[in-house]
Amino acid sequence: MALSKDNRIGRHAILLLLSDDATGQLTKLEQKNWKGCIGKVGSMEAHKVVAAIETAAKKNGVIQSNVYRESHALYHAIIESLHGVTRGQVQLGSVLRTVGLTFAVLRGNPYDNEQEGDWLAVSLYGTIGAPVKGSEHETIGLGINHI
Repeated sequence: MALSKDNRIGRHAILLLLSDDATGQLTKLEQKNWKGCIGKVGSMEAHKVVAAIETAAKKNGVIQSNVYRESHALYHAIIESLHGVTRGQVQLGSVLRTVGLTFAVLRGNPYDNEQEGDWLAVSLYGTIGAPVKGSEHETIGLGINHI
């Protein structure tokens, strides 16, 4: 069960997220039979962040909306990435915080053995802070889950 160095899904999700050429990066990843999407979301409510990422993943064919285990795996990857963004407290508006995030969702098999199956990675990068312009700082998060 060797993790292929060139197929580290978390690394690729972060590079996709931070890339100046995300479309080109996605094209290269799709040549490996990986699927992905990118998007943006801003909110004072964590459930709106989750909903935006889930919607993008479903609309772009990264996960199948009629297969529960795929939505469930995505949910856990999103929550794990939000833990990084919010420093372990997945709370926003209730503690007077807001986020402005860019996200990437990536699906693929990071292992040499095809039988290991697909995994999902969700990366988030942007700002978090008080809901006052100029009162924010950078933040990043990564979540990985198997399907």
